[in-house]
Amino acid sequence: MADIRLLAYHAGQCDPKRCTSLKLARFGLLRLVPRAASLPRGVLVLTPEAERALSPADTPRAARSGLAVLDVSWKRGRIPRVPQGVPRALPYLLAANPVNYGKPFVLSSVEALAAALTILGRAEQARAVLAKFAWGGTFLALNQEPLEAYAAARDSSDVVEAQRLFT
Repeated sequence: MADIRLLAYHAGQCDPKRCTSLKLARFGLLRLVPRAASLPRGVLVLTPEAERALSPADTPRAARSGLAVLDVSWKRGRIPRVPQGVPRALPYLLAANPVNYGKPFVLSSVEALAAALTILGRAEQARAVLAKFAWGGTFLALNQEPLEAYAAARDSSDVVEAQRLFT
């Protein structure tokens, strides 16, 4: 099974020394794009503003068009729109990164990508991107049960139903 292509729009709003998408790009695991509009047509875009939850049913699209994060500061408010992308929200998960440890829904870019990859049936690729961070394994351990439930769901409504078990 081929890896899913990972992309990120990086807005330059974070500390470059702590930025997970910049680190993944340095290792060649992710491609940065200069503008949100530069993301390819049909790409799955992880955004908290999406109306549908990411589910295993999205796997064919991700395999074909890629998976993207919008690396913007949560504190600055505005999340750019990506009209050529297909927005999806991640379900309830806890952050394991040192900045937001234990906070629900406030994931770093690598945590968001790893969660999405796990839900999309690419657990090995998820472990590979998290392996670049000392706390990466903690993210999977902390969220093991919810990730297994979401990955076993059929579609977005099943993911939302499974999420109720963990909130």
